[in-house]
Amino acid sequence: MTIRTNRPDRLQHFRPRIHCLKKLEAIVVEMQDQKSGVKGSEQKLNVTSIPHVIAGKDVVAWLVNKMKSPVEEAQAFGTMLVAYGYIYPLQNHKKLVLCNDSNMYRFQTPYFWPTQKWFAEDTDYAIYLAKRNIRKKGQLEPYEQAHYNHLHKWLNHKWDFIVMQATEQYKAGKERKKPDRVVFDCQERAFWIVNRPPKRTFSAMDTGPERLIDPNTEQVASFDELRRRHIFYQQAIMRSKVKSSVSLGALVKYITTYKNHDPFLAPCLPSNPWQTDNDSYWNLNMRRVDLPTKMRVERWSFSLFELLSDLRGRDDFKIFLKKEFSGENLAFWEAAEELKWGTASSMSSKAESIFKMFLAPGAPRWINIDGRTMGLTVKGLDHPHRYVLEAAQTHVFLLMKKDTFFRYLKSPVYKDIQKKALNPEPHNFSPAQVEQNAQNRAPGIHPIILWKQEEEEKAKAAAASAPVDVKTMMSKIDRKK
Repeated sequence: MTIRTNRPDRLQHFRPRIHCLKKLEAIVVEMQDQKSGVKGSEQKLNVTSIPHVIAGKDVVAWLVNKMKSPVEEAQAFGTMLVAYGYIYPLQNHKKLVLCNDSNMYRFQTPYFWPTQKWFAEDTDYAIYLAKRNIRKKGQLEPYEQAHYNHLHKWLNHKWDFIVMQATEQYKAGKERKKPDRVVFDCQERAFWIVNRPPKRTFSAMDTGPERLIDPNTEQVASFDELRRRHIFYQQAIMRSKVKSSVSLGALVKYITTYKNHDPFLAPCLPSNPWQTDNDSYWNLNMRRVDLPTKMRVERWSFSLFELLSDLRGRDDFKIFLKKEFSGENLAFWEAAEELKWGTASSMSSKAESIFKMFLAPGAPRWINIDGRTMGLTVKGLDHPHRYVLEAAQTHVFLLMKKDTFFRYLKSPVYKDIQKKALNPEPHNFSPAQVEQNAQNRAPGIHPIILWKQEEEEKAKAAAASAPVDVKTMMSKIDRKK
């Protein structure tokens, strides 16, 4: 390993999880305590005595005693230590898990810990592979051979230097005692298994792209930035405060309401399609199914947002509004949503058609909003954008939430759909049936086909709800005669 004195700043590379790594290192330091840590012993590995070897079951037992946690959690925590390279296996070095048995492990030297500020560069890895190639006489593992060939092409301009460094390190290693040489080789190999894993292997060291700005550097704020901060702090001070008891009560109420509808807390009925390969759950909960499930209908009663987010619930709400001759509010809300999420090319034409249909004096489906909101909306339509109808849409949404939504929950329309709703029974597949389901798995419907079906349904609904031109209809009847 090439040791540097001037190391690049690697700390911001681990900034999102630096606190987690510091806690792991504190646990590892406690585990290596001579009195209260994990007891190690000298073990033989390929006729070589390796000092300070620990067994996997001893590590799990120490974690169970230290954290007062079940064996499964302790083993999972130990696996995390192995995945980050704080503990490395001596036998099956590519299997970065902690086994609760007599498998042998060792603590990694702090120089190879992830929080050290030196970066695992391609040159270092090329030197390691060249040294390993010399020691193994060209018999590298397949993934190492692939990396070796790639680095040979990539670093061909300084390959002589890499081979020279590898040769010198190999000669220096031969002068060490055999146990020390084996220990160092195992430490170095464990480090590169973590930082340069085989292909199609998950690595705990995978991170996102490097930050362009170092969060540790101090930057002088401009006058404009200070002014924006001042305005933000003023608004934060003026914001209404809520007691912790009130907020906790609201959180408890929310969790109680949604507990049976959370797939992490309650099972999927009739079965989880990702585990059983049975698509009954998806078929029963399609976007526009004839008869929804009871769980789905119950979710509509939680809030108007839940009702409108479900296309099947929105269709049922339309039936209720049609009977009460008050469907213009929902139609305007849908048109505003279509403008918000539609294409930019059709934005102006959509805004103009929405204004003529719902907001203009004498509009066919005129909606009742207050004068201030109407003035803001009409002024914004001079230069239309995606959110030009946001104020009017929010006003209409609140009107439906305060009045229409509660009348819908008490209406025969909602009660009728509650009675007709399906209540599927759990499947309880056996392991053999789960395997049979996997073999008989049917291909899914392509999303483009579903999108085309929705567009056709929208076009039919728009044609059905459009105002009828009596003169055109009479002229068509006269032509038929």
